[in-house]
Amino acid sequence: MAEVKVGVKLSSLGMPFRKALPMVAEMGVDAVEIDARGELRPREMSQTGLRQIRKWLDDHNLKVCAVGFQTRRGYDVADDLQARIDATKDAMRFAYSLGASVVVNHVGAIPDQDAPGWQTLLEALSDLGRTSQMIGAFLAMETGSESADQMKMLIQELPDYSVTVNFDPGNLIINGFSATDAIQTLAPYVAHVHAKDAVRDLAQGRGLEVMLGRGSADFPTILAVLEEAGYRGYFTVERENAKHPVAEISNAVQYLRNV
Repeated sequence: MAEVKVGVKLSSLGMPFRKALPMVAEMGVDAVEIDARGELRPREMSQTGLRQIRKWLDDHNLKVCAVGFQTRRGYDVADDLQARIDATKDAMRFAYSLGASVVVNHVGAIPDQDAPGWQTLLEALSDLGRTSQMIGAFLAMETGSESADQMKMLIQELPDYSVTVNFDPGNLIINGFSATDAIQTLAPYVAHVHAKDAVRDLAQGRGLEVMLGRGSADFPTILAVLEEAGYRGYFTVERENAKHPVAEISNAVQYLRNV
């Protein structure tokens, strides 16, 4: 198996961008995912600011594996949709300027094909797809709230290369889906992976995020399926509810190195 390229989602550390960089560099990671809805916002970023960010990254020998851009509503909701589309395009330009080709977001609920939101979602994602091919950074829709079959159906209804997939096994498990089954369905479309783990808490009737390697996600199988599909992207550690973020993320990085 080829060496795994490991990233860290900086927002998981809960600290300012510049302070987080030496922390993740010490963990031996290759890249970072930047949150474009937090400290670094595309529309507020000057060319001087971009050069400074690139220098800080270079100082720590880090690349940008993805830009996270979570909108408050999905692309299936007509209200203020054009504003969300335009902001997403700005995030794509921001990602490309930092050497990344992936922008991660939930696309919203995937409606039935005869529901009003279906055509709205198709048109929005087709628009974003056309722009992404001109820019060179693509929208990767996050897994979790819909089944893999629903996501595949949506992708196949769109023009080629309109959207890709950000595969998050933890999200899938939390929402009651099998991550192992999902990767078999979605592997050809995956452009980025969130390395997150979870278990189903039967007593509480819901899923719970846990440390990487301690949940139900079968990462050896996920890595093997992706390698067979030709995936050469990053596995980016994400923790949403870590009690000790630096230690837990560092352990997750080592887990991925040893899978």
